[in-house]
Amino acid sequence: MGWDGSTRAVRGSNVIPMPISRAAIIGWGDVAGVHAQAITDIEGTDLVGVVDTDPDRRSAAVADLGVPAFESVDELVDAVEVDVVHVTTPHDQHVPVSLAALALGVHVIQEKPLAASLTDAQRLVDAAATARAKIGICYQNRYNVSSQELRRLLGSGRLGAIRGAYASVVWTRSADYYAAKPWRGSRARAGGGLLINQAIHTLDLVQWFLGDVVDVKGHVAQNKFGDITEVEDTAEMLFTHASGVQSSVYATLTAPQHRPVEIELDCEHAYVSLRNGLTVAWADGRVETFEERRATSGGRSYWGVSHELLIRDFYARVDDPEPFWIGPAEAMKSLQMLKRTYEVSGF
Repeated sequence: MGWDGSTRAVRGSNVIPMPISRAAIIGWGDVAGVHAQAITDIEGTDLVGVVDTDPDRRSAAVADLGVPAFESVDELVDAVEVDVVHVTTPHDQHVPVSLAALALGVHVIQEKPLAASLTDAQRLVDAAATARAKIGICYQNRYNVSSQELRRLLGSGRLGAIRGAYASVVWTRSADYYAAKPWRGSRARAGGGLLINQAIHTLDLVQWFLGDVVDVKGHVAQNKFGDITEVEDTAEMLFTHASGVQSSVYATLTAPQHRPVEIELDCEHAYVSLRNGLTVAWADGRVETFEERRATSGGRSYWGVSHELLIRDFYARVDDPEPFWIGPAEAMKSLQMLKRTYEVSGF
């Protein structure tokens, strides 16, 4: 179920009631700092603990945050009251941790991907369908100005028929990136490479804009890091959507510098470019632009600027009868796209 595009998630923070008051982070790694900042910035919400299996990271979390650190979710909930946990572990640990929290009746905000494998992903989809707690998956780029405005335009019908689409994720990585955290280069632990770790947000937006994918063609390669990892660093794909529209996607980690993520739609009445904001070049010569928000806190620019918006929206909706709009079933779509790409390319 897609978001209705309402302004509920982006209004001033003093407008939205926040039933969540006690939050914890599971996994003190890179992106965990963005979640910690969001929790700190949301009024009335306190960070009450961190969980990590590594004693050095637990010590670092205590020093960085001034909150207690625990070895397991069970230990956390035995020691402190917690309303929601933010799961920021390596990919292969997402599902076990999220399942443990849901079983305890604790709400979950989980980083992408849904899981390292489709089998584990389905376990979480099934559990979420009957859980009394809510779970949301961090596809925060859906909250970006460019994404919201493009969805609004698509819904209005003003763009006319979509003739095709193109997207690219052209970034850089080094051998040190994989050496620092070897799980990133492991198929079993990461579930893949470039597609599941970097390009998955763009795959999610492509299917959110254009609809469910019904056919996948493509190829993945180890063009640069094949001697030090088991995972791909380059991929090209052609997706066919249920409407018959096709999208061409290219991604690589072999560039010398990061380029902005690009998504372009060739439409009947306009050519639309999402690149650090949104540009709509209408067929009649008019050009509309929508400037993207800029991050005001820590974190890498390519993580986007909307983590806090997603977290606020999740917190505000925990008492709604409906599941959170970006839950496991929705997050399964991009995972299926990339796993099918591995399958058809024999990787």
